[in-house]
Amino acid sequence: MTINMGKFDRGGRLAVAVVLLVLALGTNVLGAGILFWIALIVAAVFALTALVGNCPLYSIVGIKTCRDC
Repeated sequence: MTINMGKFDRGGRLAVAVVLLVLALGTNVLGAGILFWIALIVAAVFALTALVGNCPLYSIVGIKTCRDC
């Protein structure tokens, strides 16, 4: 698996994942319905892709946000 995400892209995804987790688990903003589960799933996907450095959608479309790869 090749890295296709740059540092800023990875950091941004990790920040969005943290915000979504805080909204879902730390507040009652999203409630306990479908928005809660969507936020958890999106946060998990964003965190996983940020930590691995590879976005499958970027691979399909042919996007690379890293300079060195």
